[in-house]
Amino acid sequence: MSPVEPAMRGARAHDLVRLADPAAVLTGTEPAWVAESVTGTPWAVVRRGTAPRGHVAVGVRGPARHQRHATQVPAAAVSRVVRPEQLRPHDTGTDRTPTLAALRALRPALDRLGHDWGPVGGTGFELATGRPVTTAASDLDLVVRCDPLPAAGWAATLLDTLRAVAAPVRVDCLIETAVGAVALAELATGADRLVLRTAGGACLVDPARIRAA
Repeated sequence: MSPVEPAMRGARAHDLVRLADPAAVLTGTEPAWVAESVTGTPWAVVRRGTAPRGHVAVGVRGPARHQRHATQVPAAAVSRVVRPEQLRPHDTGTDRTPTLAALRALRPALDRLGHDWGPVGGTGFELATGRPVTTAASDLDLVVRCDPLPAAGWAATLLDTLRAVAAPVRVDCLIETAVGAVALAELATGADRLVLRTAGGACLVDPARIRAA
């Protein structure tokens, strides 16, 4: 058994994986840009989805925003796993883009939540890989891991904080629970049905059912 397989069995959506062998994600049927992308930056992101035993569902980023390729990789082809929680910025430093500056500004408020959190999307990818993918127009994508699902009032307060501190950068935040994820902005509305993102797809669920799961 590969020494990375135990970590991969515990891999969660948004974790970033470094590929010891970039060719492990290539089947010959993917768009041409995929091979170029993983050869230059041998990383992929764990996605919500199912994969055969000994494999993990991942996505490969391309240079353009629309270039995203869903595939799978053998656990043995992974040399490193980086979780969003490991990518929180230091207290001081120079930020290349407004998105990275917003992340640093938000860290004190997010740390006070008492939950694991971290940057995902392009911001997380840049911090993990060193590849400069964020721009002056980039959003900031975050994940906060909470179990059980917090109340709508908690979500509304956090949403107000994110918008105030990060402005003018737009922040998208997901609340990850043991059974799936919901959008912070949606949770904050107090709606009686929420879109729950799971490995099997998205579904409308009563918030009480998520909390009871």
